[in-house]
Amino acid sequence: MTDVKPLVSIVCPVFNEEDCVPLFFQRLQATLPPLWRYFEFELIFTNNASTDRTLEKILAIRAANPWVHVVTLSRNFGYQASIMCGLRNAAGEAIIFIDADCEDPPELIPQFLDGWRAGNEVVYGRRTERSEPRAMIFARKFFYRFTRTIADSDFNLDMAEFALISRRVQAVCLHNRSSFPFVRTEIAYAGFRQFGISYTRAPRIAGSTHYNLFRMTRFAIAGILSTSTFPLRFTAYLGLPLVLINVLMMVLDMLAGPFRLQPLFLFDMVALLVAAVGMSLFIARIYKDVIQRPLYIVDRANSALGRPAVEDRSPID
Repeated sequence: MTDVKPLVSIVCPVFNEEDCVPLFFQRLQATLPPLWRYFEFELIFTNNASTDRTLEKILAIRAANPWVHVVTLSRNFGYQASIMCGLRNAAGEAIIFIDADCEDPPELIPQFLDGWRAGNEVVYGRRTERSEPRAMIFARKFFYRFTRTIADSDFNLDMAEFALISRRVQAVCLHNRSSFPFVRTEIAYAGFRQFGISYTRAPRIAGSTHYNLFRMTRFAIAGILSTSTFPLRFTAYLGLPLVLINVLMMVLDMLAGPFRLQPLFLFDMVALLVAAVGMSLFIARIYKDVIQRPLYIVDRANSALGRPAVEDRSPID
């Protein structure tokens, strides 16, 4: 009796990547042949309602490669929702996330699988270098280190969604019912044995990025809110010292004359504004989580998975 080879699911979220998809698949196809001896593979593109020829290119690849699949969403629900869709529809014993632009090299997949076979439940790419302006590199490193400092649980430095996770970690990630998932945080939160592989992030192989400064800022704020309750706790940390300082200044004001409180009053207003913004963002998240809208919706007419696609909020086997 022959041993059954484990299935590895490769999840690739795409949005308007018609130029990248064929080049990405060429590199992936060149990487996998030695691995087919030990594994079975499925490649799942999660198509975030692309408006170019991305879906057409994927279906052309699928016609000649039945192990390639696509799940199309009814609209662009965002990158994290696309990742979660792929995670929910992956059937493998191990799941690998990778983008189609090849900034994260497919050639690293064999090392991910070696790390998994060595007993690691998570093997992730650690971005040590990247072809960006120094100011942007500094901003990214600051974000990761600041987020780790204030995080409520562990946070892997310089990690993105270029990673392999086991079936057990997949279950932990899918247990999160937040309407604002931050997958890298969920992977770190799961614990288990984790191993990072350092690499240099490459330039895009084709096309242009959809990631601008505004989206990066939104992503950073969303990441902090998903990772830490520090913005809420900061209000409590700040409140008691402010009360004590205000009482002291009121006493000094009565002794030394008027107008002493004006600078402190302005500081109080700024502190209250910061606290109000932080609380409003958390309240908005609570509201979104309570109304329980689906994180994504599958466009079944433009999907080809070979099995029924799993919608968000559906039961997990």
